[in-house]
Amino acid sequence: MAVSVDEAVSAGPGRDHTPSRRRRGGRGRSVLEVALLTVLAVVMLFPVLWMIETSIKENRDVYAIPAKFFDFKVTLDHFKDVFAGSGGGRSALSVSFLNSVVVAGVSTALATVLGVPAAWAYSRFSVKAKKDQLFFILSTRFMPPVVVVIPIFLMYRQLGLIDNKLGLILIYTAFNVPFTIWMMKGFVDEVPAEYEDAAMLDGYTRLQAFWKFTLPLLLPGIAATAVFALIFSWNEFVFAIFLTSSDSVRTAPPAIAGLIGGTTIDWGLVAAASVVFALPVLVFAYLVRKHLVAGVTLGAVRR
Repeated sequence: MAVSVDEAVSAGPGRDHTPSRRRRGGRGRSVLEVALLTVLAVVMLFPVLWMIETSIKENRDVYAIPAKFFDFKVTLDHFKDVFAGSGGGRSALSVSFLNSVVVAGVSTALATVLGVPAAWAYSRFSVKAKKDQLFFILSTRFMPPVVVVIPIFLMYRQLGLIDNKLGLILIYTAFNVPFTIWMMKGFVDEVPAEYEDAAMLDGYTRLQAFWKFTLPLLLPGIAATAVFALIFSWNEFVFAIFLTSSDSVRTAPPAIAGLIGGTTIDWGLVAAASVVFALPVLVFAYLVRKHLVAGVTLGAVRR
C-alpha cells in the first residue's frame, strides 16, 4: 500500500514537541547561567561596593554593630579630608595623588615612546639572535620587584636618586619597556609589512611609512598596552615605599597604606582615599575603551 509524503510526515506526532523541549531546556540553562553569573558578580563586587559605602558613611555608622548597609546618613566629609588638610591648604594625600599622576603618566608615556619603535624594529628587521634578545628583554620581568629593590636602592643612593620622582619614573619605565615591547611586537606582527613596502615604492622613507601607515593601525594595541603599563605604575608599592621617604615625593599607594596603623584607624578616610585612587585608571580605561577592546582582541583570528 502506497503512503504519501504528507501522510508520512503527519504520522509522526512526536516530532512536533522536540523543538519546544529544546527551547525550554535552552531557556532553563540560560536562566541558570544568568543566576550563577549574577551571584559571582555580587561576590566579586561586594568589596568595592562596601568600600564606596564606607567612604560616604559617618564615623558612627562605619563602626556600627551590626553593620549598616542601607540605613545610614550620607556624608562627603571623608572625601574633603582626602584633599584638604586639617589646618587648611592641601593634604598630604592630595600631594601623593598628584605625585602618582606625574610618575605613572610620564613613565607610561616614556615606555610607550621607547617600546613601540623597538617592537616595530624586532618585527620588521632581521636581527642577529633576535629570539635570544627578546628572551633577555622578557627575563627582566621574571623577578618580582621585592627581589631587586635592595640593589636598586644601593645604586640610587650612589646616584642621588633616593626620594626623587625622577628615580621612580626611571625604574617604572625600565620595568614597563620590556612589557611594552613584547605586547606591541604581537600587534605589529598582525599589520602586513606590504603596507610599508607599497608606501616606500611611492617615495616615502621607511620611517615615514611607519609613521603614516603602520602607526595609525597600531593605536588599539598602543591603547591596550598603555592601560596595562599605567596600571603597573599606578599600583606599584614596593619601589615607592623603599625609594621615597618624604610626603612631597611619596606616591599614593604607600600614603594610603600609612593611614592604617596606630591605635585608631579612620576607615572612612581610608575608603575615600581608595575610591579616589581607583578613579583615574577607570576614567582612562573608559576613554580608550574602544581602542582597548580592539587591542585586546587583535590577533585573535589568524590570517
